Amino acid sequence: MRSILKTMSGTEPNASARDWFAAGTVFAALLTLFRIAALWFDKTDLFVDESQYWLWGQDLDFGYYSKPPLIAWIIRLFTEIAQSDAVFWVRLPAPLFHFATAVILGGLARYLHDARTAFWVMLSYITMPAVSLGSAVISTDTMMAPFFSLALLFYVRLMERQRAADALLAGLMASIAFMAKYAGIYFLVCAFLAAVLMPSARPTWRNALIVLVAFCAMAMPNIIWNFYNDLSTFEHTLDNADWVRKSSSAINLKYLKLAEFFFSQFGVFGPILFGTMLACIFKSRSRNARLLLLFSVPVIFIVCVQALLSKAYANWAVAAYFGGTVLVVAALLEEHYYRLLKTSVWIGAVVAVGLPTLTMVAYDVSIDGEKPALKRLLGRERMSREIIDAAKKNGADVVLSESRDWVADLLYTGRDDGLKIRTHKPRGRPRNYYQLKFPFDKEEVERAVLLVSHDRTVECKGEVLMPVASMTTSGGAYHGGTINAFALKRGCFENAD
Repeated sequence: MRSILKTMSGTEPNASARDWFAAGTVFAALLTLFRIAALWFDKTDLFVDESQYWLWGQDLDFGYYSKPPLIAWIIRLFTEIAQSDAVFWVRLPAPLFHFATAVILGGLARYLHDARTAFWVMLSYITMPAVSLGSAVISTDTMMAPFFSLALLFYVRLMERQRAADALLAGLMASIAFMAKYAGIYFLVCAFLAAVLMPSARPTWRNALIVLVAFCAMAMPNIIWNFYNDLSTFEHTLDNADWVRKSSSAINLKYLKLAEFFFSQFGVFGPILFGTMLACIFKSRSRNARLLLLFSVPVIFIVCVQALLSKAYANWAVAAYFGGTVLVVAALLEEHYYRLLKTSVWIGAVVAVGLPTLTMVAYDVSIDGEKPALKRLLGRERMSREIIDAAKKNGADVVLSESRDWVADLLYTGRDDGLKIRTHKPRGRPRNYYQLKFPFDKEEVERAVLLVSHDRTVECKGEVLMPVASMTTSGGAYHGGTINAFALKRGCFENAD
């Protein structure tokens, strides 16, 4: 640890006594332990996507409505080991997976360059803003990270040695990344571009076939699941890339969306690291740098096109920053920009320490003096508990809501309460997982339904009903309104469609 602090302060230890790789691993491990400790004292609730991933894990399958299955399997594994579905155990894989990714990328940097580069790669990755956020919540990006990085490591080795074992492992790891998030397909896209543009990055035909067959073999269960489930994940993907469904004459270019996505990457990767990556596009000359560039920049370019045509969230290009971290750290070291690199790590370290600390005091920190800074992650469990209590007090056995957010948290918070949580049947194709798996059926009602809505009144066969409970939404995810609950007897649905 002393050598780490000396290096970051600019006083480098004696070369003969230095173990750069071990020092980087220790730093990443210490930060990971801090993140795990903060997770134990975390005051935030599961976000709607996290609740959904947990729910998927209760019914193990080879695919789900909007995502591949790995995240559900991992959450189920951790909660089964712990025999607990508490928020801590649901989120625990996140910091562990990012620690593993940091070490893997350190291994890639040591293979391509040296142990000193590996040290700075591990520090840069583990303090990356996206990694700090990804260690506080559970997401598909995090599940993809170590496997995409392993695929890149084995592929780089394949370029050097052309061994079938490396081809097999690269294909398998890329496929597992794909089973975590469909963005794992970027690996094959980038490998193809590298082979086209760089003669030295071309595997033999045999090895290329091994990579492709290994990828397809591991991904095939999810592909088959999609065909047996009306291509629901494919349809959801088209919903996100909605320009695909439009005629060319109906497409309007979204320059503001493009700018929003592009500049958000300075926050995702870090301002110095992303700026360096842009410079690398014009300055990279070595074979290793050009190879890593082709595994990074095309991903950003593809998502920029998506943003221009429709929209793109800031995290959609995160696959670019696995190889990208090795690329930019090596570039900064080769150009002797040591202060710039250290400044980047220090900026990241502030976020890496500050964000977990914020989750531990989430209700006490506000930006505007009214709402907590992390309001999107607060108040969800409390609201669900009030709704569940209202259902029990009014003899309801079904809770009905059209809100995906409410249904997601009710299913998680009310997992042991014995209530049926349902959403309204869709008109046409289901637009979310809950419409697909939890549509309301009047035949399920034995006693009464608690309808949760923003409406002030509802009607039951011409009778105007007033709410039996009203929940205020201040200081949390639903801040700024009132949620009403209505008790509807079984007879209200007798003649309903």
